[in-house]
Amino acid sequence: MHDAVPIDLSEHCISSQTITSGGMLTVKRDQVRLPNGNISQREYVIHPGAVVVVPILPNGNVVLEKQFRYALHQVFIELPAGKIDAGEDILITGQRELLEETGYSASDWVKLGHQHPCIGYSNEIIHIYLARGLSAGAHQRDDDEHLDIFEAPFEQCLSMIQNGEITDGKTMIALFFAEKYLQKHG
Repeated sequence: MHDAVPIDLSEHCISSQTITSGGMLTVKRDQVRLPNGNISQREYVIHPGAVVVVPILPNGNVVLEKQFRYALHQVFIELPAGKIDAGEDILITGQRELLEETGYSASDWVKLGHQHPCIGYSNEIIHIYLARGLSAGAHQRDDDEHLDIFEAPFEQCLSMIQNGEITDGKTMIALFFAEKYLQKHG
């Protein structure tokens, strides 16, 4: 049951310190005043944001990629995605990442929503797009990107989530968003 009077749950920054800053991420430690007046600290990661794309081929299959992720030392099945460059429009990011990673471009783009994947320790936001009307071209990957691109029927993608083959959070959520959209809009 909700209280009639809203409770202020805000925490207010007293001081902020940058612990480290790298090529993409910045780690900060802030002293904060809690709603009850006490003081605590919060460590968190500043992230530029990202876009994930659910590319649907004319045959209904989804374009997926396999990529080695160093932090977990394993290969993951993912949807095309990438970080937003400074000042870049999020749709442009999605279009750029789809082309760079897979070689596909799309004529039909639908914004499905967004997610905050790690609210306990990062300000990251991931925007989710559905891309259709795909046409193949040549990928334009960065020198440090090594991907295996493949396609799978949409239902198989959902099965891969259930059987643990797809465990990447952004990919799972984007596929669920796309599933609901396609059920309603076709």
